Amino acid sequence: MPDFQVIVSDPKTGRAYKVEVKGDRGVEFIGKKIGDMIDGGVVGLPGYKLRITGGSDKDGFPMRPDLPGTARRRILLTTGPGYRPKERGIRRRKSVRGREISADIFQINVKIEEYGHKPVEEMLGGQTS
Repeated sequence: MPDFQVIVSDPKTGRAYKVEVKGDRGVEFIGKKIGDMIDGGVVGLPGYKLRITGGSDKDGFPMRPDLPGTARRRILLTTGPGYRPKERGIRRRKSVRGREISADIFQINVKIEEYGHKPVEEMLGGQTS
C-alpha cells in the first residue's frame, strides 16, 4: 500500500497543512494527474474539493504538469518546475517526473478549490507544515 505526505494549501489564509495518508486511503491517489480534482475526505476534509498541483518522488525530483506518464526522465528545461535559471535564455538537462501519481511519489501538493461547512483550521489545526 502506498504512503503519501499530502500538503494541503489554503488560499484564503495562505497556510499549508501536512497530512499523512497511509494504507487504503493512499490508493485513491494512484493514477490521478496534476490538475485533477479529488474529494477532500481522503485527507480528512469531508465536503471539500481539492486540486492536485504537483508533488515530488522519494528522491526529491519534482513532477511536471507538461510531461505525460509516471516515469522519471531527463529533459531539457528552460523554466520550472524543476529548474530556475540564473540568467535569461539558459537551458539545462534535468531529471523530473511525469504528471501521473504512482507508488514512487512521496509528496503530493493539493490546493483547496471548494470549501466545506467546517473550517480547515478546526479539522487540520495541529498539522501545520
